[in-house]
Amino acid sequence: MIGRFSLACLDMAGTTVRDDGVVDEAFTVALLSAGVDLESERFSDARRFVLATMGQSKSDVFAGLLNPEDASAATAEFARTYEHLVAEGRVEPLPGSLGVMDELRQRGVKVALTTGFAPSTRDALIRSLEWETHIDLALSPVDCGRGRPEPDMIFGAMQRLGVTDPASVAVVGDTVSDLASGTAAGAGAVIGVLSGAHDRATLTPVPHTALINDITGLIGILEEG
Repeated sequence: MIGRFSLACLDMAGTTVRDDGVVDEAFTVALLSAGVDLESERFSDARRFVLATMGQSKSDVFAGLLNPEDASAATAEFARTYEHLVAEGRVEPLPGSLGVMDELRQRGVKVALTTGFAPSTRDALIRSLEWETHIDLALSPVDCGRGRPEPDMIFGAMQRLGVTDPASVAVVGDTVSDLASGTAAGAGAVIGVLSGAHDRATLTPVPHTALINDITGLIGILEEG
C-alpha cells in the first residue's frame, strides 16, 4: 500500500491516455450519422453538452441528445469510429502514465481503469497500448450498472478486487463526472488531473482532494495520505 491506499481507480482518455481530439472526432462522426448538421445551432448545442458530460457513459450522452433509435445508432457509430482511429495509431499513453501504474502495483496498490467507453472500445484501446499486464481490471458502465457521475464503477472495482473500505480508494480523472463519482463513492482521495477535458476553473468548484497537472503527480499525493 501507499499510505492508506490499496486501490487506484484511474480514468482513461484525458487521464492516462492522450487522444489528441480523437474522442471529439468520434463524437462528431456519430452526430453526423444521426443527421445533425455541422453548421447548425443544434450541433453547437450538442458540442457544448458533450464537453460538459465528458467522462460519462457514451450511451447516456447520446441519450441526452437524440431520440432512442438515433441515440443507439450514434453510440454504435462512436464506438466504430473511435476503434478505427485507435487502430490507426491515433491514441497514445500520456507521458508517465505507464510508469505510475507500474509503481502503484509494485507498491501494493491495485489499478483499475474506468471509462465511459463501451467494453469493445475500452478493450481495443488497452490492446493498442499493450496495457493488459499492467492493470488489474478495466471497467465500463455496462459492467457495473450506471456510469459516472454515479459511483457504480468504483464500487464494482472494489468488489472485484477485494477492497472493502472506500477510504483506501483513490479516484483519479480529468472531468467533473470523475470527481463527482469519487465523492459519491466516499473515496479516500478524489484527484483531478489537468491533462484532459476540463480545466482548473471547471474542476475547482467540484469537491476534490487535490488537483494535479498530470498523472505523474499521483504517487506524491498518495504518499501524503
